[in-house]
Amino acid sequence: MRPIWTGAISFGLINIPVKIFSAVQDSSLNLDMLDSRDHSNIKFKRVNESTGKEVAYEDIVKGYLFHDKYVVLDKEDFEAADAKKTKTIEILSFTNEPEIDSIYYEQPYYLQPDKTGAKAYALLREALASTGKVGVTTFVMRNKEALAILKPYDKAIVLNRIRFEEEIKDLKKLDLPAVSKTKSKEMEMAKKLVEQLTEKFDISKYKDTYTVSLLKTIKAKAKTGKTPKPKMRVVHRRSDKEDLMSMLKASLGEKRKAS
Repeated sequence: MRPIWTGAISFGLINIPVKIFSAVQDSSLNLDMLDSRDHSNIKFKRVNESTGKEVAYEDIVKGYLFHDKYVVLDKEDFEAADAKKTKTIEILSFTNEPEIDSIYYEQPYYLQPDKTGAKAYALLREALASTGKVGVTTFVMRNKEALAILKPYDKAIVLNRIRFEEEIKDLKKLDLPAVSKTKSKEMEMAKKLVEQLTEKFDISKYKDTYTVSLLKTIKAKAKTGKTPKPKMRVVHRRSDKEDLMSMLKASLGEKRKAS
């Protein structure tokens, strides 16, 4: 794997040189965009707005429109904004991971230490594991400041990027039902259904079955030239007027039969 960021973890007076690697990969199929008329591949070009001519990647710079005029920025300008954060993952504090709502989680990365920082890396990893804490950090990657947590994962320290509070949209813009504070028979039945369907989470049980099915469809169409007819599973759509309690009872009954 190729690193996507190189710098150091700042932990008190300790600096741990590390490299960042992506911890995830896309499981979906790589589909190309084609012209429907002759199935030619669609290509995207970077074009000069004034001349209409294609611009080589190495000739492209970034700029910010300021008072109707572009200020062109280079690598030194980005680092000058905060040289420390462009090269350092600074641990600001430690906290209990359950205190961070899952809505803030964005992207995980693996951290690998340089040989000179291996001992300090292991020390931090094991301190996090034994205390059950995560480190809250900030750093700059791809010219954007990121908030993240550091947590142990097997032999690695994972940096999990999280969103800033202002990046989460306000719930008030949604039309949502009010939270009921009164107990009801339906609530008791719903809780029983939740308990009945509760089991220990095992990530290996869950697979990307849609991608597997899509690949089978592609292979079948390549062989016959026709799209195979899917086996449709009919889902009975219940009316809003139907009794919620009877649906809950039926759901509990279905689970018992399956058991």
